Amino acid sequence: MMSLHFASMCAFIITTTGFLLHQVHLIPTLLCLEGMMLSLFMALSLWSIELNIPPSLITPTLMLSFSACEASMGLSLLVASSRTHGSSHLQNLHLLQC
Repeated sequence: MMSLHFASMCAFIITTTGFLLHQVHLIPTLLCLEGMMLSLFMALSLWSIELNIPPSLITPTLMLSFSACEASMGLSLLVASSRTHGSSHLQNLHLLQC
C-alpha cells in the first residue's frame, strides 16, 4: 500500500510542478489540473479503502464527479477564449478586457 501512496503523492507533485512551469497555453494548464484531481482521487480512494468505513466510499465518487465538471468547464472556457481571442495563449487573456 505504501507504494501506491508514494505513487499518488509523486503524481500530485509532478502535475503541480507542471502546472507552475507550463502556463503558456491553456491546454497544458488544464491537463495539469486534471492530473492533480486524478491523483487526489487516487489518494482519497486509498484512504477510504484503508479506513474500511462504508460512508467514506462516497467521497472519492463525489470528487471524481466534481473533477469531470471542472474539466468540462475548462474545455468550454478554452473553446470560448480561442473563438474570441484567436489563440489559447494565457497572456492574451486579460481579466479587465471586455
